Amino acid sequence: MTPDAHLVAHLVGSTGLTAPEAARVIEDVVAFHAESLEVYVRRRHAELRLTGLRNPEVFAAIASELEHRVVAAPRLSPRQLRRIVHG
Repeated sequence: MTPDAHLVAHLVGSTGLTAPEAARVIEDVVAFHAESLEVYVRRRHAELRLTGLRNPEVFAAIASELEHRVVAAPRLSPRQLRRIVHG
């Protein structure tokens, strides 16, 4: 993927990054947001469980986070989230 030249130029002008640095930041952000719903849910479940939260709190937190993603995921019930994590 080649980042949009206008976006690279905007970041260069607004941040002081070099063009290659700005391109790398854009690629990293796009890759972060390209993570599939299932991968995101599993990753966040594992991360939140490590903080000591129990599944009801974890699933509520994940559901809330999904509503604020750049490309919003569909609303998932705790049961749907549990099925993604545990199969």
